[in-house]
Amino acid sequence: MLQENLRILIVAENASLNFGGEAALPLHYFRVLRQRGYEVWMLVHERTRQELKAKFPQDFERIYFIPDTFLHRFLHKFNKPLPDRLYWFTFGLMMRLLTQILQYSIIKKLIREKKINVIHQPIPVSPKEPSLIFGLGVPVIIGPMNGGMNFPPAFEKKENLLKTQAVKIARWFSDLANILIPGKYLATTLLVANSRTREALPSILHSKKIVELVENGVDLSVWQQKLLNQYGNRSVPQSWSENTLITEDSAQFNAQTEPITKFVYLGRLVDWKALDLLLMATKRVLEQIPIKLEIIGTGNQKSKLEKLAQELGLMSDPSTEKIIDTDVVHFAGWLSQADCAKKLELTDALILPSLYECGGAVVLEAMAMSKPVIATNWGGPADYITENCGILVDPISKESFIQGLADAMIKFAKNPEMRQQMGEAGRQRVVNHFDWEKKVDFILRIYQQELESHQQKELKVKGEEVFS
Repeated sequence: MLQENLRILIVAENASLNFGGEAALPLHYFRVLRQRGYEVWMLVHERTRQELKAKFPQDFERIYFIPDTFLHRFLHKFNKPLPDRLYWFTFGLMMRLLTQILQYSIIKKLIREKKINVIHQPIPVSPKEPSLIFGLGVPVIIGPMNGGMNFPPAFEKKENLLKTQAVKIARWFSDLANILIPGKYLATTLLVANSRTREALPSILHSKKIVELVENGVDLSVWQQKLLNQYGNRSVPQSWSENTLITEDSAQFNAQTEPITKFVYLGRLVDWKALDLLLMATKRVLEQIPIKLEIIGTGNQKSKLEKLAQELGLMSDPSTEKIIDTDVVHFAGWLSQADCAKKLELTDALILPSLYECGGAVVLEAMAMSKPVIATNWGGPADYITENCGILVDPISKESFIQGLADAMIKFAKNPEMRQQMGEAGRQRVVNHFDWEKKVDFILRIYQQELESHQQKELKVKGEEVFS
């Protein structure tokens, strides 16, 4: 039986819902596999220890940690002064490789003690980053990777020359790096999220066994409509009173008040998310129809965006935490996954104007909650959204992109039935294609195939030794 044979070790830098992004991936693999009763362990950095202890109290003894060393802390200090992408390819890379060096001896010990027969390294998802997880005598599966991204041609100047050149050099160096550190070359299977990522793999990996599997998934036990039928056949009203913010108190809906459409953004407040352009688009929308926009997340652009929102007349003084009813835009800060789900329950549509989004899990999470989506027709969101469940805006130029966002918001604001239909179609698309349960079904087949292939090779080698 498959379940009896497999003994799986998930190896990652982090496993965390609080960190967001790719850090959530190893956590979900571990979560679903344990729920199904599989023999699985996980090895990560101890910075996520407390979160994982609270998340998996019954399985915490199956999670192993490497210590937070002085060198980790030293390399992390460069995170603040350097731009995110430049840090990722330099000091961030050094820190991740340091983590893998420290993990190696623990992996060998776990293979002996727990009889591990499959190793899965789901992150980092960068297709060009080398891996030190090799030479362990068991099959190693890496991915799904997701990358090969560039800014849309019209927005290439959004990054300064130093960052652009540094990223180009790092990508060019990746072939040599993957020769010197051959973890991906020696892996039994490489998983990629899409054809773009397949093409972005270092050339020496193109002959490897490569399988496509979407990177992101949705935990449908979290991202669901908990208010179903409270207001008829929708989880929430099609719109909310003009003076009502997106809070749990919004459930006190007053049908006599003039309706207003609620949009929400979930994600980091960084330059490539193009929130400045979203604020400009919001200003244009207000010339035709009232709306509200809640921005959830933190990042180095927060103060700059608050200032821009104030200059555009979209919000009052950002220095005060008091919410003014006349504010069109509200910055909610960082929220937990559960609180983000509550916010999505009480909104009409998600909007993600990002210009550099390899994945975009938040798009799938909104779709899972039957919310239509407005996003950029570029990168990950373009892989997820069809014309039946959202609106994709082409990033042809700055002016046309701002107007395209505004037009899409106006279209949603004026067509509640369209929002409902798109939301329902999005939910069904997630159930059919992006449920974490289905992802794990797929990865289990990969595990089993690689284990059986490895065992056959071992038998063949033993047979040759007997007759030699």
